[in-house]
Amino acid sequence: MDEKRTVKTSKTLSRILRHDPGSAGITLDEAGWVRVDTLLAALARRGTRLSRAELDHVVETNNKRRFAYSEDGLSIRASQGHSVAVDLGLAATEPPPVLYHGTTGRALDAILQEGLRPMSRQDVHLSADTETAVRVGSRHGRPVVLVVDAAAMSAAGHVFRVSANGVWLTDTVAPEYLTLQAS
Repeated sequence: MDEKRTVKTSKTLSRILRHDPGSAGITLDEAGWVRVDTLLAALARRGTRLSRAELDHVVETNNKRRFAYSEDGLSIRASQGHSVAVDLGLAATEPPPVLYHGTTGRALDAILQEGLRPMSRQDVHLSADTETAVRVGSRHGRPVVLVVDAAAMSAAGHVFRVSANGVWLTDTVAPEYLTLQAS
């Protein structure tokens, strides 16, 4: 599978498994899983023929590890980032003292006033390192990195979870827990 098709397939899977399963005629279970054979058949009906080996390649080579197979390998889901209601069943986890959030300068004023909100997703996404936050912020312009005082949030009772691909999730981050990383 060439790189262009791999990226296109990953984007298609993200849209279906995170945001719009109905567009492919599938239904995710309450934890976001769908059987692999059901997904492949639905893609084929839409004109996207994909073998299990090709799907495996997309799952294994995705640099953000967006997708995960169930333990038995029969089902697949997005690791995080859903705008459709799912319960990933992630346990509350003690976060590192600081986490990071990548954004753009044009969003900065609103974030510093209102904090981080999940917007169309179920959770706010945070990174464990600045490099990842920079990559995330770069998707929509010049990146800005915010430092999140996760230790203070946790001490105040905020719950954190970590997805299978290492993205830290929480409901919201109030402005008092945010500082702008020095450049």
